[in-house]
Amino acid sequence: MKKFILMFALMLGVVSANAQIATENRNFFDNISVGIEGGVSTPMDFNSIFPLNTVVGLKVQKDLSPIFGLQLEGLAILNDNHFSDIKTTVKATNVGLNGVVNLSNALFGYKGTPRTFEVSAVGGLGWLHTWTTSVNNMTAKTGLDIAFNLGKAKAHSIVITPAVFWNLNKFNDIKFDKRGSQLALTVSYVYHFKTSNGTHSFKTYDVGAMLDEIHRLNGALEECEKREPKVIEKVVEKVVVKEVPATSTAAVAETEWTVTFETGKSTLSTEAKATLDKVGNDAIVNVLGEASPEGSKAFNKKLAAKRANVVKEYLTNRGVNVKNTTSKTNAKKTAIVTAAQ
Repeated sequence: MKKFILMFALMLGVVSANAQIATENRNFFDNISVGIEGGVSTPMDFNSIFPLNTVVGLKVQKDLSPIFGLQLEGLAILNDNHFSDIKTTVKATNVGLNGVVNLSNALFGYKGTPRTFEVSAVGGLGWLHTWTTSVNNMTAKTGLDIAFNLGKAKAHSIVITPAVFWNLNKFNDIKFDKRGSQLALTVSYVYHFKTSNGTHSFKTYDVGAMLDEIHRLNGALEECEKREPKVIEKVVEKVVVKEVPATSTAAVAETEWTVTFETGKSTLSTEAKATLDKVGNDAIVNVLGEASPEGSKAFNKKLAAKRANVVKEYLTNRGVNVKNTTSKTNAKKTAIVTAAQ
């Protein structure tokens, strides 16, 4: 039992994932693989090596991270070395739940894709059932998965597994005893299902680099906050209203009026309305709206026309005769209203 505990302590101790690297595991069905295996086993006391026991099985593995995974394995033992009193084709079955530690990733880091060659430690507990005699024993497995990952996507693997299957309570008390164990060698074909990230394995993110970038941006923001803020001046744009009296109307004291707008706006201010109130009620005028060239051509065109219409509407409501309304873009920051000829 001490060997079993020491083995798991070693497996947990080896799990030293780099704290600066994060892996993506979106849902439970990601990073699952299925393998079929076959091989041979023989009693570990070597008193009767032959005939070798043929074993076949199936295993399903869920990788929780690039280092640690869980494996459910079912094996059928076909030959009769150590099971001489059993007459059925399948002499015994062993179902076990194993922990898997990828030693290659634990020791050398995971680079975002599986290596072509990887070694993992495998160990866990199982249940052995022998047929005809109906004997049930608790078992343990210790071994290595030596994987050859094939293809660019690493979706397929050939895994060679040397292992020992311990019959823990064959001799009443639970212990690792070679007299009740089988030394096995199996070869597996494993398929790694496609994950939700579009690959057959884990994707990684460099958290250290992300944190460095966040610190850099925070530092730049603090520097900006320390600087003296710049004063942004409000730019106003003008609308100039000119009046040329009709032939039958006497000249008035003022023939041009200028009103101003805020940048990008077409709303008459109180000052602008006061200026337009000086236009005589009997005047006949033309209105020219202008927009400055800072904005896009389409925006300036609409803005100039809108300013001219705002002035026209205000003057019309006062009784002024607005004969013509035009607009002009990419001009000075003015809008001009002149008297009709």
